[in-house]
This record gives sequence, structure tokens and C-alpha cells, in this order.
Amino acid sequence: MIDFLAPLWLIAAGAAAVPLLLHLLRRRIGARVEFPAVRYLARAEREHSRKLKLRNLLLMLLRIAAVVLVAAAAARPVLRVSGAGHAPTALAIVLDNSLSTSAIVGGRPVLEELRLRATRLVRGAGAGDRMWLVTADGVVRGGPPGALLDAIGRTEPLAGAGDVADAVRRGAALAASAALPEREVAVLTDAQATAWRDPLSLGGVTAFVYRPRADPPPNRAVVEAAAQPVRWTPRGAVSARVLTPDSATYRITMEGRTLARGTVARDEPILVRAAPPERGWTAGSVELEPDELRGDDARWFATWIGPAPAVHIDSAVGPFAANALDALVAADRARVGGDVVVAPADAVTKLPAVLVAPADPVRLGAANRALDRLGVGWRLGAPRRVETAVRAAPGSSVPFADVTALVRYPLTPLPGARADTLATAGGEPWIVSGPGYVLVASPLTPDATTFPVRAAFVPWLGDVLSQRLGADAGTVVDVAPAAVVARPHDADALELAAGERQALPDDSLTAPERPGTYFFLHGATRMGALVVNVEPDESRLERLDTTALASRLRARHVAASDDGARFTSAVYASAPRRPLAAPLLAVALVALVAESVVAGGARRSA
Repeated sequence: MIDFLAPLWLIAAGAAAVPLLLHLLRRRIGARVEFPAVRYLARAEREHSRKLKLRNLLLMLLRIAAVVLVAAAAARPVLRVSGAGHAPTALAIVLDNSLSTSAIVGGRPVLEELRLRATRLVRGAGAGDRMWLVTADGVVRGGPPGALLDAIGRTEPLAGAGDVADAVRRGAALAASAALPEREVAVLTDAQATAWRDPLSLGGVTAFVYRPRADPPPNRAVVEAAAQPVRWTPRGAVSARVLTPDSATYRITMEGRTLARGTVARDEPILVRAAPPERGWTAGSVELEPDELRGDDARWFATWIGPAPAVHIDSAVGPFAANALDALVAADRARVGGDVVVAPADAVTKLPAVLVAPADPVRLGAANRALDRLGVGWRLGAPRRVETAVRAAPGSSVPFADVTALVRYPLTPLPGARADTLATAGGEPWIVSGPGYVLVASPLTPDATTFPVRAAFVPWLGDVLSQRLGADAGTVVDVAPAAVVARPHDADALELAAGERQALPDDSLTAPERPGTYFFLHGATRMGALVVNVEPDESRLERLDTTALASRLRARHVAASDDGARFTSAVYASAPRRPLAAPLLAVALVALVAESVVAGGARRSA
């Protein structure tokens, strides 16, 4: 089979029409008149005319052949030669080692089968090949076959989903960047449907995909677990949801102690209320009996247990904050007292406090002086009286639906100020939180903002009082294994599972790979939790068939198989390619020389 590496040059073959056009224009067409005196010359003329026509036809064919041969040579044709090994190949092997590949099928993990196929690909490589190994966590390894075989043997299942799609893209980019005749990507995956939702564009590489033929095992998994609310005072509840084909037995623990046991049916929620004796930040889990996929049989959560915060509402804030406090007291989420103050910024003398912008702009100077005395790193600007939509900051647990600010004081941070933005108005900070304070840039009255009369106000106030301003205040951050998350502004270390202390970087941190609960520390005090759990979708083991799997890839050629031997042979089925440009140019030169000889003979005979 002949391929063209630069097929656009074939357009130049259209220039072959020029010699043909010239040949047609040279034909003489006119009236024929015979004179008796020259009739004897007709026979000689006919014989000479036949020779001229044959010579002109030969010249035309030689000139057309020369043009076509040069254009074909410019298109860089190559001829595949079978029976001589395979062409030098740049091969990126993408090995799916996401958590789902640790499922036991036929007495062994799926990953073991995928590693076996990857090993055979490496062993089948030739001396002219170049190879890489890319795993679902994005790690790329290159080098000689021995190094890749060692890396394949050491590949273990991840604790989470990883990113198989990104790994395939990386593999395609590596193969495409190599200066070798063949550029291929070999993907070995369990074909989990949740990992292959969207099509992937891989460019001009050839893609081969292998998925095991055996069906996935039935799976039971804990896909949700949370403390409600995050802070128990001291009562609370654990909610959970289990993925199960029938029924499952669960156990809820708190600091390793069994809090509750039970049996849950398919699609039945779990809600267990408790008032445990533990105090402070505490880790818990919801666990199932082990099955063929062990990594999702437990899910972690964290809660703070202790007395409700004692709150005083300044009358100048307005009646809506007082009503919200009454609702929180009735739900045992707050107490009346003086530990936390909710008041206009100019009236606050100590932290912790919820600082509210003054209702009277005349008090703006006094409010900023109070912020300076309290060490709050923000200042209030001149009020703006324009209706502006309010948006919750990413990750907020309370939606700010239909909340607008009618009067707001623009917030300006001081240099080096460390704070979290909880809500924005017009793209600018509207509610911010820092050590011991929450600052709201509008008065909490209906003529300044609709926030106090919206359903979100009471749960928002409960959250900021307990999570931002209460004793051992802090938040719970839920992440996937090895995810990158922002560091809480007042945390300086992370307490690991065995009690070790790990210092935190300035801006962000990478979550541990092992699921569990890890506590943020400020000094020696716990001030929040980092809860690491596997992604819920990783527990859904439904697989795509080979046709659907192939349809997810956009490449020069895609082939998917569940036959291991056929997959391996297909990867190395490309025959060596021999360039044909030089032979074509040689034939074109011969055609030009022949054209010169024939044309020269025509001139001499003339």
C-alpha cells in the first residue's frame, strides 16, 4: 500500500494539463484544396504526417509524465513493505490504574490483567521504537524496555479515580512529538463508563484500546457520609448513602468506637442521631462489609462536638438578626451570651464578632477606626446606592439565591491581609472572614439588602457563628485523594493519621493519597478538618463495550478490542515504509532526457 506524507502536493499534478493544451493548440485545422500539379505529393505528405503525429504524441506523453512524476515525488509517497517486522514506532502506553481497576474479577485484580498486556507490548518493541508509560495519576515514565517493565510491575491502584482522559491526552502528545514513521497510543483500561463520558481528540496518532472481556463484579459502596450539622452542640446526626444492589450491613464509628449499626436497603438513606461523649474536632466513618472492591467500603467524615456558641445581638443591627438567633437557640445551635457579638462595626470593642456596616454613613470613620483597633485587615469605602446581585463564593454551603445589595460599602483590603471571601456583590467582596471576625459590607436591614429576609440568612448565621467564630472554629474541606486545595488562612500544619505534624505551604496543599480524616492545626489546636474520600463515581463499575469505547476517541485511526492477543498484534501491525520520492525523480529525469532527444530529432528532420 502507498501512502503520501504530503498529499497536498498532488494538486501540482494538475500542471500536466499544460502540455496537453499546447498539443491541442498546435493542431492545424483549415480548408483542404487540391491542385492537380501537386497531387503526386499527397502520398508522401500523408506518410510524413503520420510520423509527425506520432512524434508529437510521444512528446506530449513524456512531458505529462515528467510533470506528474515530479508532483508525486513532492507529495513524499511511501510504500509499506510487509513481512519485514514493523515500522519504527513512537508508542505511548496508557495504563489505567484508577481505583476501579483494583476490583477482583476471576480471582485477581483487573489491574493485573492490564499490567500483563502492557508488559507484552513492551516486550514486543523493536530496537527502533520509542516508548513511554503514562498512568492515570498523570505520571509519565520513559526509557529503555527494562525501565518500563520495572515501572509497570510497580504500578499500584490509586486511591481515587485519577484522570484517565488526561493521561490519554498526554500519551497522544508524546507520541505525536516523536520523529518516527508511526505514532501510536495504546490504552489499557477497565472501560469504566464514568471515566469515559466525553470524546477525546488525539490528533493524528493511531489509537488502540484494550478492555478486559469479563464483566465487572457487583459492588457495594458508601458514596456519601457527612455530619449534620458540621458542629454538634453536642447533639447531631450522621447522614449517609450506600450504593448496593440489594441490602447491606453498615457500621458508623466515631474515633474508632462503634456509634451505630444497621442494615440498609437499596436506595434507602441512612440518618443516625447521636450525642457522643467526645469533644472537639472528631473523625468518624461509615463502613460496609468488604467486597470485591475494597477501596470504597468506607467513607470518612468530621465534626466538632461541644457547647453551642453564646451570642449577643446588638439592637442597632435590627430585628432580623435577633429573630435568626431565636431560631438557632430553639434548634440548640446557639445560646444567648456574650462570647460572640453581632453589632455594627463602630460599636464592636472585642473579637470574635460579626461586624456589620453602619446604617448611618456618618459613622463610617468611627467604623474604620474600630476595624483598625481590632486588627481587621479591611476598610469600608464610601457607600454605593445601587442594586447589585450577591453571589456566594465557590464552595459555600449556603446559596445566596435572590439576594441583592441596595446599599453597600466597598471593602478594601490592607496590604498582607489574610481573609476568606464568603460572598461577592458586583464581583467585589461583600462578606469576608478572617481570624475572629466576619465583616458584612451592608447593614442587615431590608432597605440596604434583601439578605435578612431570605431563607438563607438563618443557616448562614448559624454557620458563621459555629464554623468561623465559635470555640475551635474551623471548616471541613472535602476532597478527592491527591487533590490540590487552598490552605485555610489561619492553619499552619496538618495532623496526619498517625498523629505526625506536617507543615503547610503558604498558598495551597496536595491532599494525602490515602482516604481518611486529617486535621488542620493552628499551633497545637485543631481548627478544621481535611476529609479525603474516593470520588463516588468510581464505585460505579458499569463498563462500555468496545464499540462505545472506540467512539470516545478521535484520532487518525481507532481500534478497540477485548482480545488480548489481537490487541498486541494490532499495535505492531504497521509494516515498514520505504520512501519512493527518489525513484520517482529518477524516472522523471529519464522522461525529460527522452523528451529532449525526441524534440531534438524533430528539429533536425525539419
